[in-house]
Amino acid sequence: MFGFGVPELAIIAAIVMMVFGVGKLPEIGNSFGKAISNFRKASEGKDMVELDSKKDI
Repeated sequence: MFGFGVPELAIIAAIVMMVFGVGKLPEIGNSFGKAISNFRKASEGKDMVELDSKKDI
């Protein structure tokens, strides 16, 4: 997997948690998952792509 082992992934995860904070991680993971899903749909040639616009009230 790109030459990354468990120690390297743990260090990357710790850095990400320090930069974004623990509270932001679920939102970042959700956005990342939707981006991957949309990329797969677009690469398969499907016309509809999910866009999520956040409404600030």
